[in-house]
Amino acid sequence: MAKEITQEQMHELEELIRRARAAQKIIETYDQSRVDRLCQAVAWAISNKKTFLKLVDMGIEESGLGDPVSRQGKRFKIRGILRDALRQKSVGLIEENPEKGIYKYAKPVGLIASLVPTTNPDLTPGGQAVYAIKARDVVIFSPHPRSKKTTLESVRIMREALEKEGAPADILQCITLPSIPMTQELMARADLVIATGGRPMVKSAYSSGTPAYGSGAGNSTMIYDETADVVEACHNTMLSKISDYGSGCSADGNIIVCDKIFDQVLRQLEIEGGYFANAEEREKLKKVMWDEEGHRLPDTVAIAPQQLAKAAGFEIPADCKFIYVLGNGIGKEHFFSSEKLTTLLAVHKYEGEFENALDMMRGIYEVGGKGHSCGIYSFNDDHIHRLAMAAPVSRIMVRQPQSKANAGSATNGMPMTSSLGCGTWGGNIVSENICLKHYMNTTWVSHPIPADMPSPEELFGEFYDPEMDK
Repeated sequence: MAKEITQEQMHELEELIRRARAAQKIIETYDQSRVDRLCQAVAWAISNKKTFLKLVDMGIEESGLGDPVSRQGKRFKIRGILRDALRQKSVGLIEENPEKGIYKYAKPVGLIASLVPTTNPDLTPGGQAVYAIKARDVVIFSPHPRSKKTTLESVRIMREALEKEGAPADILQCITLPSIPMTQELMARADLVIATGGRPMVKSAYSSGTPAYGSGAGNSTMIYDETADVVEACHNTMLSKISDYGSGCSADGNIIVCDKIFDQVLRQLEIEGGYFANAEEREKLKKVMWDEEGHRLPDTVAIAPQQLAKAAGFEIPADCKFIYVLGNGIGKEHFFSSEKLTTLLAVHKYEGEFENALDMMRGIYEVGGKGHSCGIYSFNDDHIHRLAMAAPVSRIMVRQPQSKANAGSATNGMPMTSSLGCGTWGGNIVSENICLKHYMNTTWVSHPIPADMPSPEELFGEFYDPEMDK
């Protein structure tokens, strides 16, 4: 790959930015009803079933990654993003607090550079476009080279929807000659960067000199305590594990299971379509998933379990949905306790007190995935509370399939998104779902209020000494 941006690429970038800035001046003048209608038009254009299924097939054929069946469900994420966007104000006065005399006004952030991951060449542009239009921003998408045609087509469809509504198509644009130098130049010249993808991409975004939101690596881990509904837990883990062949950072990678229900869980995972790989098969899987130093090998990322088994040198039945292995330890030297990003699950047993499960969870996140997510199948509120206190993650799902719940769902209150901030644990600036508020600047208008300052006695309590305050 070229080390410097070419003249052709520079010419394209200059033109993209010129057109984006022109479109920006127009969209900034739109009122709330206008941007809401544009959000609806764009979201429908890309998330209707007929169109999205074509994009799914195109993306998987182009990249060779992902599952054509489960990926179809991602169109509902765009609809969820639209739901959240339409329920909020983004033009003019958006929040009032008369008691404090504070009134907040929304302003666009301007030109957004969006870095699109190869596993979501359709969802990421669709979801980010809705939030950006709602905030009256413009976006230049930088596609992953492995799925650039799909991202280009996704953006083309949304541009067409904008034109039909009489809005500038250049509100949304896409690089056609992607490269690392091209993306770096775009990031340096944008007003905001939103980077969804691997750690090198996010690190590059934070090094661009432009304000940036990024995501962190995942190593999604679930705890099953003795109160877990085993059937529910295993079914949800299956749903999470098979979603787009486990390509998402939220897909269950490890489950930590109480010894009292351990055997039952192993049987139920098989009922849910899992293939239990024996010790010999586990070693074969290890060799095709990681190199000797524990670096994840790309050829087995986001592939069907049958392909994964074949790559490792054994066969599994055609109806198996995922593979699971016994965890053989936790630590950097135990590769199965690290992120999988494919249709494989590691099952770890904990014995005795719940604190032992928490210790194993802490150990897994020392291997990788701090800041991202974990979850628990439990009806013990104390256990849920203790996990929330102990886990170094930004989001915890209680009795929910991680990959379908972390980024928001119709059955939880998490903000809908395609980008998950992972806090300082994951090298990010925010520890929440990247949503509409992150696409806007806000102006705080402060009016005077009656004096609000407690007495020194109230402020300092027993530490206050009036003699020292004279």
